[in-house]
Amino acid sequence: MIVLRPALGGVPYVLWLRPNRVLSRRGLRHLILVLAALALITAGLGAWQGDVFAPLFALIEASAVAIALSVAWRAGDRSERITLDTESVEVQTLPGRRCTRFQPYWVRVLLESGEGRYRLLLSSHGRKLEVGAFLTDEERTELFRKLRALLADLKAERR
Repeated sequence: MIVLRPALGGVPYVLWLRPNRVLSRRGLRHLILVLAALALITAGLGAWQGDVFAPLFALIEASAVAIALSVAWRAGDRSERITLDTESVEVQTLPGRRCTRFQPYWVRVLLESGEGRYRLLLSSHGRKLEVGAFLTDEERTELFRKLRALLADLKAERR
């Protein structure tokens, strides 16, 4: 998902890049509870028919599924903030707070194909940085167009 906050009175353009999430935190909890309940009901039926270890294995399986879903959901917390102004192009990776800066006159926006997907790169002075790796190909193409247009506006504004 790409969210653009336009420049207002000297404040720079800010692009927020976030992966799309299907579930909210509450929806994730409901899903885990439903899956655990189904596993325990099935295990109860198995135990009723003589498989006394079924509830133990159901608890282990439900715990493993809950942990795996939680880890996958937390991976959706990744985001990138791209700030564009006449002085710099700054890419901040969240969480982790890694920050990379480029000069807007020298930065090039590249869209390369490789490994079955597009890669969106910012390049300047021999440095390359991939942005929006968690976005879909269509979103990366849209971001490519937006970044080029915003950089062209900034260059025209500075002249």
